[in-house]
Amino acid sequence: MTDTFVTPMISMRDVQKHFGDLHVLRDVTLDVPRGQVVVVLGPSGSGKSTLCRTINRLEPIDSGEIRVEGELLPEEGRDLARLRADVGMVFQSFNLFSHKTILENVMLGPLKVRKDDKAQARKRAVELLERVGVGSQQDKYPAQLSGGQQQRVAIARSLAMNPKVLLFDEPTSALDPEMVSEVLDVMVSLAKEGMTMIVVTHEMGFARKAADRIIFMAEGQVVEDTEPERFFTEPESDRAKDFLSKILGG
Repeated sequence: MTDTFVTPMISMRDVQKHFGDLHVLRDVTLDVPRGQVVVVLGPSGSGKSTLCRTINRLEPIDSGEIRVEGELLPEEGRDLARLRADVGMVFQSFNLFSHKTILENVMLGPLKVRKDDKAQARKRAVELLERVGVGSQQDKYPAQLSGGQQQRVAIARSLAMNPKVLLFDEPTSALDPEMVSEVLDVMVSLAKEGMTMIVVTHEMGFARKAADRIIFMAEGQVVEDTEPERFFTEPESDRAKDFLSKILGG
């Protein structure tokens, strides 16, 4: 090992964020290495989603710095568009274009942002739809698909940009219970393939199964940063113990 320091995929230093008087991110410092799956847990209002949204500047920060592969997050303009192409995001709501087919939705980013050749973009989109299990639906419109299928299309759309990292903000919270596992299965397979992922979720099974690391937040702060097994069996803070007892019914 000659290289003792490898640039983290995501690096946050002393990040502060307010919404008016509400201090939603307090002194957040965090490094996420390439290929790591980080699951962010915490009670409602703890700053989890805001943390996710600052990483591709959907939310500006008040102070501190955020870097992606060592590059400081740009404020605006073309550099920010390029960064957003590198940092994919999957939301609670699927945000698909209703007037475009599933295939067209997945092709759109590569054509418009990356200026890919149309045949190449189509081939890649077909492969990705197959990969997430909705290949047979490619000519349908979003409204013709179930919520679980739409969310898998949203994941395919993010993957079409060949992102360096994927952010998931409560990707299953808008889904009917029977559709949750089909989306989580796709996410587990991505994790196994080495995709760098930051996942805000309430799905404890996914956290135990797929996470390399658990970040537990409360009141805008990172309270615990540990391995999943340790977090679930020996949480250190009272806040984490309280959270787990409520959510696991223990």
